[in-house]
Amino acid sequence: MSPESNLPPWWARPDLDYRRGRLHFQNTDLPATVSESGTPAFLYSADRMSANLQRLDQALSGRSVPHRIYYAMKANRFPPLLAHLRSLGSFGVDVCSPGELRLALQTGFEPSEIVFTGTCLSDRDLEILAAHPEVLINCDSLSVIRRLGKLCPGRSIGLRINPQLGFGYTHALVYSGETPTKFGIYAGRFEEALELAAGSDLHVAGLHFHCGSGLLGSQQDIMQGLLDKAAWFLDRCPQARSLDIGGGLGIPMASGDQPLDLQAWSRTIADFAAPRRLTILLEPGDYAVKDAGILLVKVTMVEEKGGVTFVGVDAGYNIQNLRVFYDLPFVIVPLEISPETQWRTVTVAGNINEALDLWAENIPLPASLGEGDVLAILNVGGYGSASASNHCLRGEFGEVLL
Repeated sequence: MSPESNLPPWWARPDLDYRRGRLHFQNTDLPATVSESGTPAFLYSADRMSANLQRLDQALSGRSVPHRIYYAMKANRFPPLLAHLRSLGSFGVDVCSPGELRLALQTGFEPSEIVFTGTCLSDRDLEILAAHPEVLINCDSLSVIRRLGKLCPGRSIGLRINPQLGFGYTHALVYSGETPTKFGIYAGRFEEALELAAGSDLHVAGLHFHCGSGLLGSQQDIMQGLLDKAAWFLDRCPQARSLDIGGGLGIPMASGDQPLDLQAWSRTIADFAAPRRLTILLEPGDYAVKDAGILLVKVTMVEEKGGVTFVGVDAGYNIQNLRVFYDLPFVIVPLEISPETQWRTVTVAGNINEALDLWAENIPLPASLGEGDVLAILNVGGYGSASASNHCLRGEFGEVLL
């Protein structure tokens, strides 16, 4: 149910909804879970993560597209979650630092199951990568090509390109567009990059692009545009047998968002890849875990200030920064409701001593909400714990894999 009617809320799904007025997540009664998890605490659904990845796999398999999926570890590196991913046996990992590479190896992934896509790499970074010849490195600059060639001539590499077209939930999440970015090799220097790779005895096995975060149904035509741009690069690099289309697939974050049409998405990719006999690689991170995670927070204050009712909670933007960094909306809901629940408009604030530490403004929550009650923040499985800080020495939180 919702504040407006007795209909299910827009975000409800079989594994996330109210049952007899109590919020359940992956068959777990959340009001009964709080005493064990404490707050603040991230709860992750192993089943939802699996389903999200398998949905992509099935969409491409249904189009007979040769492909391999690499989970982008930077979205969430909680060790039990990575161990669950490893147990599935069907997916690799995409890493972006030597630290992530070490963690992937420690989790049990073979070097051949790992791709590395980083930027602004140091000599020390490259020395570590050189020790793992089976890891595919997507080189995003001429500088990396030159230095890597000196360290390990004869190695196969990928080249990260910048097609100057992108997408995103917000402008800040567009990685490739009219505004120059630090990511990838532009068309104007691509021939130079190929010559440098050949002169360094590096073999270009594939091309790569990652152009944003938040591809939704309304942006479906952008994928076709990206592939059209990639064709220019592929025509000049006929030895490339794979195209890595990165990640960035989105999920609905607000009631008006349209989910990505995976059938149309996979058809667009198949129509492009088949005549070129390409293997498609992709690196979903946030798509795999965003809606597989929720954050439980405890109410610490309910007070009217300047005509606004503020609901304070025991967690701040330092442990989930997507609203502050990228202006993404959070869905915040009570753990228990009833048909008699009365609602009022409130602003939910965090416990960091900064003015911008607001979880949500002007949202409905139960009028009876009081100190000690617990709220659930949805769609926070990605870029929460993985990018958390200890700002104000408030970096403590729990994590639980369901």
